[in-house]
Amino acid sequence: MLLRHAIGAVLRRLRLEQNKTLRELAQESRVSLPYLSEIERGRKEASSEILATVCRVLDITIGAFLDQVSAEFERSTAPVPAPVLELGSVSEVARGRELARGRGGHTASTASVVTAASVVTAASAGRLDAYLLAA
Repeated sequence: MLLRHAIGAVLRRLRLEQNKTLRELAQESRVSLPYLSEIERGRKEASSEILATVCRVLDITIGAFLDQVSAEFERSTAPVPAPVLELGSVSEVARGRELARGRGGHTASTASVVTAASVVTAASAGRLDAYLLAA
C-alpha cells in the first residue's frame, strides 16, 4: 500500500463518520470535488496545505490525522500469514501424482508415498505438487 492510499482511506472514513458528502466537504474546504475524490481514492498526492484545510473542516488536528494515517498504513502493510494448506491422507498422494503427471508437474517417489504419514497438496506455478510430511 502506498501512503496516499492510507491518507485517502482515512479522509473518507472521517468524512463518512461525520455524515458529510464529498460535495459538502469539497465546498466547505474549497477544494475541487474531482480532486478531493482522487485524493480519497489514493490516486493523487495531497499537499500539506490541502490536508490542513480538509482536516480543519473535519475538525481534526493534522497530528491526530497523521496518527490515524500511520495506523491505517501499518494495518494494511502488516505481513499476511501464509495460506493454510490442506492436509490429506497417503491415498490422496496417488490422486495428486496422477494429476501432476497429467499436467506436467512434479511427482513423489513411490518410496516416499509408502512411508509418508500425511501429504500436503498445493498448487505451485500452475502445477499440482505433492509434498510429503515426515511421520
